[in-house]
Amino acid sequence: MGSLGAILKHPDDVYPLVKLKMAARNAEKQIPPSPHWGFCYSMLHKVSRSFSLVIQQLGPQLRDAVCIFYLVLRALDTVEDDTSIATNVKVPILMAFHRHIYDHDWHFSCGTKDYKVLMDKFHHVSTAFLELGRSYQEAIEDITMKMGAGMAKFICKEVETIDDYDEYCHYVAGLVGLGLSKLFHASGSEDLASDSLSNSMGLFLQKTNIIRDYLEDINEIPKSRMFWPRQIWSKYVSKLEDLKDEENSVKAVECLNDMVTNALIHAEDCLTYMSALRDPAIFRFCAIPQIMAIGTLALCYNNVEVFRGVVKMRRGLTAKVIDGTRTMSDVYGAFFDFSCLLKSKVNKNDPNATKTLSRIEAIQKRCRESGTLNKRKSYILKSESRYQSTLIFLLIIILAVLFAYLSANRPSNM
Repeated sequence: MGSLGAILKHPDDVYPLVKLKMAARNAEKQIPPSPHWGFCYSMLHKVSRSFSLVIQQLGPQLRDAVCIFYLVLRALDTVEDDTSIATNVKVPILMAFHRHIYDHDWHFSCGTKDYKVLMDKFHHVSTAFLELGRSYQEAIEDITMKMGAGMAKFICKEVETIDDYDEYCHYVAGLVGLGLSKLFHASGSEDLASDSLSNSMGLFLQKTNIIRDYLEDINEIPKSRMFWPRQIWSKYVSKLEDLKDEENSVKAVECLNDMVTNALIHAEDCLTYMSALRDPAIFRFCAIPQIMAIGTLALCYNNVEVFRGVVKMRRGLTAKVIDGTRTMSDVYGAFFDFSCLLKSKVNKNDPNATKTLSRIEAIQKRCRESGTLNKRKSYILKSESRYQSTLIFLLIIILAVLFAYLSANRPSNM
């Protein structure tokens, strides 16, 4: 559940938060009894709680394929992320990972906490993978091979240019989009989406994560992880790590805004991709993370806290997105609302203000042209004044209860 302060400020978060909590408990009860599938779904819930909730709504065969696809790539990502592994050890593992998924006995100890458990007991994932249909196996193997090779390339290569940045994001996330499109097609539920649109779905999410996780990545021990392209950050500071220094706050925010503006270029492709989906469960599976991404970008934009701590959507708003995303009308509404929030934060003196506003206006134009904005209920942005009476009412109740308690426990005068 969200914090008490957040709930008092946003009392309409309570219902979706309760629904989300109940859905999480229900998902835990549905974990299969077999050891390998039980491990896979239990691990999925641990390494990505919100993602596991959305997966549960997919059809049985597709759900299993997406679960294994996610865990295989999460394991691959764990190897890449572990900066304590020597390059001469890491690169061969990344290059051969697509073969390891066929080996019942393979495992490699790395990572921490739940990710270490995933790697130590990877044989459960391999066993489940081998029970999937052949078309699912081939799609997962193909993407794993390409992603492993791409990750290996960037172990030995810095992200210098924006082209490098796009290429890196393609390897670690765009390929996920391509793989999911293949799995959706293999299930018979969807037409095969174009590689370009599938790639944009992944890049929009990955760039959002790279922006949000700046501080965590730059402080990584024993070695920093640097994914912001030099072509962007070198316009503002001499070294990427200088962005976190308070004396560079103005330049840091300008650099941040440049990064957000770069990410926004993928938003229209994402809307095109989602508008073509037919299966309601697949649609929700794709739409919820994309709404979370543009919401996170709106919060990060012009926000120096990205360089001080963690910036993310409050739990209650996340619950609203999960509960309220049903149709493309909901997606257009959320993208429009968050783009409005973004637009309100643009400083006309920002060096990229014109480009940022142009990309925001393109998103808003697309949303308006859908003809659905006046038909949907906006559950993302609401005037806080609407809740002042509710907040006052709740405070009166709390004070009344407190007064009654103190009165009942006041010592009597004899």
